[in-house]
Amino acid sequence: MPKLQGFEFWSRTLGGARHVVAPMVDQSELAWRLLSRRHGAQLCYTPMLHAQVFVRDANYRKENLYCEVCPEDRPLIVQFCANDPEVFVQAGLLAQDCCDAIDLNLGCPQMIAKRGHYGAFLQEEWDLLQRMIQLAHEKLSVPITCKIRVFPEVDKTVRYAQMLEKAGCQLLTVHGRTKEQKGPLSGTASWEHIRAVRRAVSIPVFANGNIQCLRDVERCIRDTGVQGVMSAEGNLHNPALFEGRSPAVWELAEEYLALVRQHPCPLSCVRAHLFKLWHHTLQVHQQLREELAKVKTLEGVAAVSRELKLRCQEDMCRQKEGEEPSGGLPFFHWICQPYFRPGPKEASQERAGPRSKRALEEEEGGGDPLSKNKQKKQLRNPHKTFDPSLKPKYAKCDQCGNPKGNRCVFSLCRGCCKKRAFRETADCPGHGLLFKTKLEKSLAWKAAQPLLQEPQPAGPGDPGGLPEVVGSALA
Repeated sequence: MPKLQGFEFWSRTLGGARHVVAPMVDQSELAWRLLSRRHGAQLCYTPMLHAQVFVRDANYRKENLYCEVCPEDRPLIVQFCANDPEVFVQAGLLAQDCCDAIDLNLGCPQMIAKRGHYGAFLQEEWDLLQRMIQLAHEKLSVPITCKIRVFPEVDKTVRYAQMLEKAGCQLLTVHGRTKEQKGPLSGTASWEHIRAVRRAVSIPVFANGNIQCLRDVERCIRDTGVQGVMSAEGNLHNPALFEGRSPAVWELAEEYLALVRQHPCPLSCVRAHLFKLWHHTLQVHQQLREELAKVKTLEGVAAVSRELKLRCQEDMCRQKEGEEPSGGLPFFHWICQPYFRPGPKEASQERAGPRSKRALEEEEGGGDPLSKNKQKKQLRNPHKTFDPSLKPKYAKCDQCGNPKGNRCVFSLCRGCCKKRAFRETADCPGHGLLFKTKLEKSLAWKAAQPLLQEPQPAGPGDPGGLPEVVGSALA
């Protein structure tokens, strides 16, 4: 069958999807996609996959896409990050039988994307992007889509979108923020840019940005004219967003954990989802936040979630008639609701507040703050110290500078000692190297062996030339 394109692809293959769950690294795995679909999502993306790793590593393919066939998980778009046309096409060929389209990530603004030279850091390389999309459009049996961020200038964003459409892109998702708008600097997404792109191209467009509830979805479609709306953070804090519901947090947490038991995924993904779902409750019950961070098993995570449910139900019983939610929240903390990322001023005020990280460390008698990685190591080993003055001092190898062996006869590290002991046929008991001893044993064993007798010439009655005793034994 010919490959469907543009609006025909959107209406027939994607079912005219309007409610879309964004591709999120380690967050849009199968169990979460199924949960979102149950609550109003009509199209989902896989997490962003690295094209080069996908081509090279069979285990990576199995874990992220080939794990099992799930008919409920369609329509599905697989997203790749890539910066090489051939590699992108090879990854697409390996994935095309498991999805309905292949998406090229041109929107990731994180530092890892800058180091790997992909995502939003390719948006100035129009020739490269044109080659990538054209080749994939020609070679793959499924359509190519793109997810982009905008330029500060509306007209440049429009020309960028038109270039991608001309190269073969069949559906465009526009995140209305620039690549500099991230973290505390995220700010508001520009629907003006999205509206301008929608008017300038003849392919379907999805909008991304500023979506926290169903009213935002409807307003965005009305104001920009897009075919669908994609949600990331809004979906993570309320997977029932597209249903227009704000259920109790434990309802969706329990449903998600049941799906994880059917479709296992890394515990880090599960924990990250529950941190988002329980975000506002964990501000109230902070001790359980620490317990959720420490648990090592799925059952441990489920136990913390059950305890949070009990605490919330107790809070509900204590609630007085007419009482308003605290902290400026639209609902009480046990209800799924949006999370609004603080801006730079609010974030700096939070850091300078009485319960800031520095203040807590001083309160606990701590010194310099430890990195998250060091904190994890200290959780695994409470006696571990990172004070450089308490670390043992090692003498250095004379040749390479690595720590030398304390009992090395040459005062070298093991690598240098091995080379020297081999060269000089010497022993180093400190490193367990016995080249001299083994050579002496080998020579002694050879000297102890009896000399082999020369075979006798064959006689007239012995055509085989075998010794008499052997001949009789064979007979």
